[in-house]
Amino acid sequence: MCNHCVMEGVKRSMLSRRALLGGALVAGAAAAMPGAFLRPALAQAQAQAGRVVDLTHTYDSDFPTFDGKPGITYEWAVKFEDSGYQLHKLTIFEHTGTHIDAPLHFSADGTSVDELEPRSLVAPLAIIDITDRAREEANATVEAADIEAWISANGDLPAGAVVALRSGWAAKVGQPAFRNDEAGAFAFPGFAKSATDLLLEHDVAAIGVDTLSLDPGNSADFAVHNSWLPAGRYGIEGLANLEELPVLGATIVVGAPKHRGGTGGPARVLALV
Repeated sequence: MCNHCVMEGVKRSMLSRRALLGGALVAGAAAAMPGAFLRPALAQAQAQAGRVVDLTHTYDSDFPTFDGKPGITYEWAVKFEDSGYQLHKLTIFEHTGTHIDAPLHFSADGTSVDELEPRSLVAPLAIIDITDRAREEANATVEAADIEAWISANGDLPAGAVVALRSGWAAKVGQPAFRNDEAGAFAFPGFAKSATDLLLEHDVAAIGVDTLSLDPGNSADFAVHNSWLPAGRYGIEGLANLEELPVLGATIVVGAPKHRGGTGGPARVLALV
């Protein structure tokens, strides 16, 4: 037998053993950490078979902010007519636009936005709808009873889920009513602490809102921020287009920023349906 044939036979044998060993390792890892494999696979399957819904508002200096100051400003750093290419210099406040609240936002030494576990950023999405209640009361909240009712209707919350409040408030962006009532006071829906205390008992990665804040507008103590974030969970504020999604069955993909030591920041958030 020629030397070349011997060498080719050895190579095929080695590759076959590597493939077998690799498959065993992957299978073992998948069994040990099912969430790490299931969530990306689920997201990939849905992206191929369904549609992608953008849950992110377009972000500019007119987008409503908590303190009323522009959340982002632009200035030209390089202009096309001068250099043949162009780019802006941006000045951005972290907690503006559709954005992430990292645990560090309300704790002295919590997890920063760059330290969020990647697996928590691709997750099943569960939506709690309080649209009817929000039409009657601007500061309506998701209560523990709403979480219990959702579970009764839909089964247990999926492991690692993002639980989002849907109030219809995103349609008010661009109107003063997104932020304030007629008297000029903050007024918008949010989570009640009773709800987030209950969610802390479940494997929930994050909560999200289609409003300006995790807490309702009339909150005097930011009870949800002060309990949810220090517990090591994160939040998403200013979501868009939740009306296009089912209350269960979508996968959320949270494009969190990754600046070192950040307390949060603007994010591109998508849903796969």
